[in-house]
Amino acid sequence: MKKKFIITCAGFLVVSIIAAQQPLPDKEEIEQQLENLTEANESETEDDTWLQQMEQFRKRPLNLNTAEPDELRDLKVLTDLQIATLLSYRKLLGRLISVYELQAIPAWDVTTIKKIIPFVVVNNNDQLLESVLKKFKDGDHSLLLRFAQVLEKSVGYVKKPAGNYYLGSPQKLFFRYRYQYRNILQYGITGDKDAGEQFFGGKQRYGFDFYSFHFFARKAGIIQSLAIGDFVVNLGQGLIQWQSIAFRKGIDISAVKRQSAILKPYTSAGEYNFHRGAGITIKKGNLEATAFASFRKISANFVTDTINSEDFFSSFLTSGYNRTQGELNDRNNLNQFTYGGNLSWNGNRVHAGINAISYGFSKPIQKRPEPYNLYAISGNNWSNFSIDYSYTFRNFHFFGEAAIDKNFDKAFVNGLLISVDPKVDLAFVHRAIGKAYQSINGNAFTENTFPSNENGLYGGISLRPWRGIRIDAYADFYKFPWLKYLVDAPSSGKDFFIELTCTPGKQVEIYTRFRNETKQINQPGNITATNQLKTIPRQNWRTQISYQVSRSIQLRNRVELIWYNKREQEKENGFLGFIDCIYNPPSKPYSGSLRLQYFETGGYNSRLYAYENDVLYSYSIPVFFDKGYRYYVNLNYDLSKRISLWAKWSQSIYKGKNSSGSGLDMINGKTKTEVRFQVVLYL
Repeated sequence: MKKKFIITCAGFLVVSIIAAQQPLPDKEEIEQQLENLTEANESETEDDTWLQQMEQFRKRPLNLNTAEPDELRDLKVLTDLQIATLLSYRKLLGRLISVYELQAIPAWDVTTIKKIIPFVVVNNNDQLLESVLKKFKDGDHSLLLRFAQVLEKSVGYVKKPAGNYYLGSPQKLFFRYRYQYRNILQYGITGDKDAGEQFFGGKQRYGFDFYSFHFFARKAGIIQSLAIGDFVVNLGQGLIQWQSIAFRKGIDISAVKRQSAILKPYTSAGEYNFHRGAGITIKKGNLEATAFASFRKISANFVTDTINSEDFFSSFLTSGYNRTQGELNDRNNLNQFTYGGNLSWNGNRVHAGINAISYGFSKPIQKRPEPYNLYAISGNNWSNFSIDYSYTFRNFHFFGEAAIDKNFDKAFVNGLLISVDPKVDLAFVHRAIGKAYQSINGNAFTENTFPSNENGLYGGISLRPWRGIRIDAYADFYKFPWLKYLVDAPSSGKDFFIELTCTPGKQVEIYTRFRNETKQINQPGNITATNQLKTIPRQNWRTQISYQVSRSIQLRNRVELIWYNKREQEKENGFLGFIDCIYNPPSKPYSGSLRLQYFETGGYNSRLYAYENDVLYSYSIPVFFDKGYRYYVNLNYDLSKRISLWAKWSQSIYKGKNSSGSGLDMINGKTKTEVRFQVVLYL
């Protein structure tokens, strides 16, 4: 391992002396946030909505002179404090004349302006009233077709007469047709088949395992938003409902606040986290009202109580996989009816809202009788209510949400964003979420995956002391008043993070970060009746350098180390290093990227994650543990302005192992190879 570390560091230093000519694309921050999210959830999200939005804004930039707060939030760059100061600036001084005028707006720094410039324009001739025919006629049509497959055959495709196996083929198929007119009107249909699922056969007579349709309109008179078909709902700070992608702790301290429009169209491949029905937002002056209703079938794990002669379900099945007979038996076997709404008042600097959501199920919920499930959701229905609020005063932005559930258990999240100086930003978040509080689709800024059973205090700072230097740091202290899964007593933890980013010129960007997190878990190997908790430290250090060699070539190099429980017998260490070459010549119809990577860890506890470039509107963040190599090649060629082709080849090669994966996904052999092809037609 030491030899591999020396070789990688040598490559790191060699690459670092290469000169450059053009600025780097600002992607590292988003990539880090996605890596953090994947690590926290231990799974990749299939929500590619933000990628679609960024590509749409790149093609059809947002006009800063007419953009409303929800549209500005969709950029995923601006804080509510920056949005409030922009709106106040427009109201006081009128429309912007040039994007360079953004430097005069309080709380707007050069870094923020550079991030949004590719996605915005300043236009004083924007047509506010447009005919219905124009909206349906002059938009962009696109059709995306994607194919992916792991070439090695896993044990799940070996059919056994009396065993468990995959009923379908190993291909993963995806298509999406979409029409979009600016940020005003869009509609489309999506289809998805996971590897192992049947296709035009068996129980999938209609082809794809999952279909999704959406129609979404904005700014039609007093109708601010209209959703028909599949859509997502985001309320408050996520204590009762948040279905869009939401980042957690990381480099961007402004991500502590959840900010999004309440209704948004759903266009992704995930089969669980959305609503199916209709929703509408009406706006009159400063008053805004939203109502929505949804009915859909979801998959759940059913249990039959033979003693009491009743059926119930013990858990929702969120993976969307319907590959085996057992998974098909649980497919769409539960009816879920959802309704709710919001009433809010939005001033220039003040926001106040009332939120409500209610769920009804065709069968009751009854979790397994484990101590940590004592306060779990139960029964045929569930509901949550909350009020959310925000207030901007000069360079201070206060926000929060107070919620209760069906049983009147309480939850609170309150935060403060402060722009102390053009070079200093601060963020604070306090959460006090009762041990019995529950929500079905909550996603607040918490350590837990769902907002429940947590008290915590977070503080973050972003410093820009000199040009080209940025320091981001946070500290988070939290407690869990009740038991958790694999934690048989009340527990606590703390998390410290610091990152230094250096941009000595337009050609080079370097960041190095260190994270130290300590949590309590059950004593490993305990055989006594009463379990004891053990404090487990986990340290992680990463350094990454990006270089723009020329207008066409960018090189990137990462070295990452992890120490898990390093002073105890169960300690594990991990290492990951890679070198990227990204080729994107301007005004050429082709581009591509290449990665060479080595990883070595002591086990799953010392696992590491790394963001990978992929085909358009897609990305992958694999988990790496054990020992091996990985490489991938990603290619793009535009046959014309209307046809774009993409392909990716990736392979992991494991050392000292004769198999990889587990269960039905176990592959006999040292390699795992995946191919992916995509064509995008602009009709």
